[in-house]
Amino acid sequence: MLSSLKIENIAIIESAEIEFAGGFNVLTGETGAGKSIIIDSINAVLGFRTTRELIRTGADTARVTAFFTDISERSAAVLNELEIPCEADYSLVISRTLSADGRNSCRVNGVPLTASMLRLLSQTLISIHGQQDNQTLLNPETHCAYIDAVAEDEELLSAYSEAYRTLRAIEAQLSALSSDETEKARRADLLSYQINELEAAGITPGERDELTVKKNVFVNAEKISEAVNSAYEALYGSEYGSAVQLLSSAGNTLSSAVKYCPELEQTAAELTAMSYEAQEHADTLRGVLSDIEYSPQELDEIEERLDALYRLSRKYGETEEEMLAFLERARGELSEITHSDELAAKLSSEREKALKEARRLANELTGVRVSVGAQLAKRVESEAAFLDMPALRFEIKREDAALGESGADDIEFLISANVGEPPKPLAKIASGGELSRIMLAVKNVMSDTGGAYTLIFDEVDTGVSGHAARKVGIKLRSAAQAHQVVCVTHLAQIASLADAHFLIEKTVDSGKTRTKVTSLGREGRIRELARIIGGSDVPTQAQLKTAEDMLDAPCE
Repeated sequence: MLSSLKIENIAIIESAEIEFAGGFNVLTGETGAGKSIIIDSINAVLGFRTTRELIRTGADTARVTAFFTDISERSAAVLNELEIPCEADYSLVISRTLSADGRNSCRVNGVPLTASMLRLLSQTLISIHGQQDNQTLLNPETHCAYIDAVAEDEELLSAYSEAYRTLRAIEAQLSALSSDETEKARRADLLSYQINELEAAGITPGERDELTVKKNVFVNAEKISEAVNSAYEALYGSEYGSAVQLLSSAGNTLSSAVKYCPELEQTAAELTAMSYEAQEHADTLRGVLSDIEYSPQELDEIEERLDALYRLSRKYGETEEEMLAFLERARGELSEITHSDELAAKLSSEREKALKEARRLANELTGVRVSVGAQLAKRVESEAAFLDMPALRFEIKREDAALGESGADDIEFLISANVGEPPKPLAKIASGGELSRIMLAVKNVMSDTGGAYTLIFDEVDTGVSGHAARKVGIKLRSAAQAHQVVCVTHLAQIASLADAHFLIEKTVDSGKTRTKVTSLGREGRIRELARIIGGSDVPTQAQLKTAEDMLDAPCE
């Protein structure tokens, strides 16, 4: 559960820390006091998209830190997937820092990770239900996803999605094969020309480098010969005394004096060795001189070959390897065009198998959805009856659809809120208060499917009042028996049922607006409930008494 939330420099909140209770928590306060900023901060620490405008004016950075305790096995499994150590006591710290320059960082138990990785983890920790969910519920395109969430059919849905992607890939290949015959003929002619040109060239890897080296030798043959010959003459061929002769003579002369001066022995030996090495170098240079041949005809051939390779490289790839890779691709594409009929027949057979498998899995999905949908309808009706909608009929209309990303089902929620009226699309007949309660009913059913431990409801009471509002509060308190519940509310009927009550207040100090969060005790709760009831910061005694009675009333 979410044990604490620390907010620094978010919007008008300079610094705030909230210690949440394990059951039913409520946040109340005047409109504009900053309740939505709390929700924005939670969204930020969960990895959702933020803007630089969220950072408090004048601050360079903002930070939100959330501390969780007793995280679920599911959360621990995600931590393992992300290679993040899980604490022995199953606690978890998430922090997110936002910078005015647009950069931000996320850390979980001190380990940095991306916002997308954080969102993957956050799905197992917190589920936020806001007013936008009511609008989502009005969109029939989302109704199938609600049923899948209750069914917990992720494995089957994943298998179908893979089969559907395979089918679409095969169909794309078939579509490409069935392109215009004239275009295919034109393409085949071009490929044939390119293949013939490359094959005729007889390209081999490393050829240009070898030819370039050989060309440089030919172009500079005279200079090379002069240099090598001069070096050879110095080492061995000079009539005035070569290096080999001089070194050999020096070594021999010193050797004759070693018996008189032993310290000359090493020098004499080294000079003799140097004479042998000089002899070897001279032999090498003599071989080079004999190998150097200048052939104007061969130089012309090399230059023509290099020019041909350069022209080919401009069309087919910078290196020999790239040109040869182009050749292989061209051969493959030409083969596909040449044998397109055979390939089309093969792909058609594969398509039939893929279509059969996709339909089989789609039918399984349909069966699961029909079964779960019937259960969902009954449970929503039961939840709605408790929420002062005893006449609600909730039906799930399903029609066959073409295979798509999520199967072959066209699903829409229908309701009838009054006796004697046939069920109609939810978007056409539900009022604001009815929609809020239906959404709460659906969310309550979904919360039993093992999702996130903490449920956050942002103004779930929109359009609800009176006796129905208390029923909503009781239902939220009931949900808090299995999940931690945090609710932003404007209704005293709901706030009075909370286990922990937090007041969000906005103040102006030194020309700056600040929001502070206060955990209320009994007396503070009575005054806040009285303010909500009367809409005034100076409640009457009657309002205070009513607030006290609401706090003491049994939760039934």
